[in-house]
Amino acid sequence: MSTAAVAAPARTGQVLADLLPASRVRDIALVAGGAALTGLAAQIAVPVPGTPVPVTGQTFAALLVGTALGARRGVASLALYALAGLAGVPWFADGGHGFSVSFGYILGMLLASAAVGALARRGADRSMLRMAGTMLLGEAIIYAIGVPYLAFAADMSASAAIAAGLTPFLIGDALKAALAMGLLPTAWKLLKK
Repeated sequence: MSTAAVAAPARTGQVLADLLPASRVRDIALVAGGAALTGLAAQIAVPVPGTPVPVTGQTFAALLVGTALGARRGVASLALYALAGLAGVPWFADGGHGFSVSFGYILGMLLASAAVGALARRGADRSMLRMAGTMLLGEAIIYAIGVPYLAFAADMSASAAIAAGLTPFLIGDALKAALAMGLLPTAWKLLKK
């Protein structure tokens, strides 16, 4: 990527990661870094009474990775995160690894990173309002996979899974969306200067 391309970051079709000089090494480092960021953010875990699912920074990191890296690299990053965790790397919530009742949320993060990454490539990360919608869509995808998986894996009814795996997290997810809607559009504005 040329210096001129870096000086004009507002071009649609780009995500933040595209502003770095293009190379295979860059892409590998971004994918590995996104997986590591998600693993580190998963360690910020607060137990929620009455549910086996903690509040973590993991979903925020996964959506941030998808948005900043784009769909292809975001999915690769979350796939690396999931596969390494299944292989025994203790970087799921609370140092967990392998399959658990909350593994469906990780699968949801994989799909959500593709969706938010595709929207970011279309410029959804450039304004606060569009960023809020992008993050809320990503969260909805995570819940659409995570809650039914929780119901199945924990042998819960649908209403019990919603009460344990969705309802307690809505306020926190709104706060995460608010943080993202300020963070990414601000990064683009700073890069324009």
